Amino acid sequence: MITTLEARFDGTVLHPNKPLALEPNSRVLMTIETFTQDAEYTFLDTASSLNLDGPPDWSTKLDAYLYGEDSQHEQA
Repeated sequence: MITTLEARFDGTVLHPNKPLALEPNSRVLMTIETFTQDAEYTFLDTASSLNLDGPPDWSTKLDAYLYGEDSQHEQA
């Protein structure tokens, strides 16, 4: 199971912001990524960091790419 969570470090121990669904004494592997409290990540930040490559007309033909070219004819 992979879980992403936020936690606060008090100088000795990490305190998760939400309870964890783990049994006491469970062994886990942790990766720590620090961020400043004022850091705001938007969907746009995340989307641009993914470096997605696709056709230039994605935004205008989204339904056709998601549901197929004939999707507009079937809805009528």
